[in-house]
Amino acid sequence: MTGGRYIRGSGRKLKEFQKVPSSNKARRTAGILSTLFLFPPIIIFLWYTLHSMDGSITRSYNQFHMRGWWKSTKDIWPLPTLRSAKLLVIFAAFQSILLLFLPGDQYAGPLSPAGNRPYFKKNGFRAYMVTLVVYYLLWKEHYFNPAVVYECMGEMLSVMIVASYTISIFLYCKAHIHSSSEDWATTGNVLVDFFWGMELYPRLGKNFDIKDFLHCRFGMMAWVILIISCAIKQHTTEGRVSKSLGVTSLLMLAYTSKFFFTESEYWSSAEMVKDRAGFFFTWTSLVWNPFVRILVNVYLVSHPVPLGTGVALLISAAGLACTYVIYDCEQQRLLFRRSHGKCRIWGKIPNKIQSQHVTEHGEQKHLVMLTDGWWRVSRHFQYAPEIGVAFFWSLPALFRNGMPWFYVTFLTVALMDQAHADDKRCKYIYHKFWESYCKRVPYRIIPYLY
Repeated sequence: MTGGRYIRGSGRKLKEFQKVPSSNKARRTAGILSTLFLFPPIIIFLWYTLHSMDGSITRSYNQFHMRGWWKSTKDIWPLPTLRSAKLLVIFAAFQSILLLFLPGDQYAGPLSPAGNRPYFKKNGFRAYMVTLVVYYLLWKEHYFNPAVVYECMGEMLSVMIVASYTISIFLYCKAHIHSSSEDWATTGNVLVDFFWGMELYPRLGKNFDIKDFLHCRFGMMAWVILIISCAIKQHTTEGRVSKSLGVTSLLMLAYTSKFFFTESEYWSSAEMVKDRAGFFFTWTSLVWNPFVRILVNVYLVSHPVPLGTGVALLISAAGLACTYVIYDCEQQRLLFRRSHGKCRIWGKIPNKIQSQHVTEHGEQKHLVMLTDGWWRVSRHFQYAPEIGVAFFWSLPALFRNGMPWFYVTFLTVALMDQAHADDKRCKYIYHKFWESYCKRVPYRIIPYLY
């Protein structure tokens, strides 16, 4: 065992990524520099649009265009405060304690390219429930008012922007000085290594997986806290939670409950298995995902939309159905993989395609492709209910302003692009087997549309 939580396998050590062609180096460097400088102003623009422009993207754009983008960004930028920093540090410390000390079964992750198998403690759902109970008691017993989180959201956003850059610098230095396993790599380009990361499973000590903490225990849990804080803020100011915000909060909490209940499946996802711990992973986990997902809630706190009981129930039912389909879709794939296709899906033995390919290390690999159940509908069917549930938790805001629809629009474009990239990669790897699979499952995400 290496590093306390890695079992060394037969894979060779990874010393560097494939070198970037010279013709693309300048373009890649320019793209990364632009992203590093543009990400923070974009997120602040979104916050300002909600905070001061009633969620109207058009009004924000016109004001920035009239006054100048640089001056406007500088004038509206919320400064980080000691109060917001304290709240975030306490929250991070609390989640760290839950991650390390709550009981949970050991979960073996997939074998890494270097032949290591990471292990995780499966206690995410317990941490989720403890967090909900503790946060509720703090509010109920008047130790802390969650409305404060809503009120200082801009300040906290600034703190997290600084934290994302600081943590990324730490991860870059750690990879060079003391990597956690053989699963580290370098392109030889400082910017590329900083942005995309070098270590696959960086850890502090034996049990603290940094990627797991950043995405699951901080990012996803922060989203939960923001959902509740927005609802309590409206309850504090209005004396009740509107049906529109109630429906949105319900659907989001159902989604996060599903995530933590099946947290181990995230550890086998492409994001965990392939994405290295760099700025992009850190930024999306700490800043982008929690904040962009909560845009509709923040909007509905001060702009509640009157919904009839029947409409509210209909939207709730549709959103909950999407969340269930996501869960069932994941379970079908998991069952199929664990049984190597020897299982029953929807009451019958599933159809499948046997394939084989040669890895980059020259090894012959065999793969069974599922072409039944939800996976008969489309090749990336899991994306359809993901888009669906985001649509339904945005729907209570109706169509008065564009900001509540930012996340579902962004998600749709991102998942369509991801599906296209996945198809291209699979075609390159599996050749004729992928062509056979596409003939049997002709649609990418939504039948007859895409």
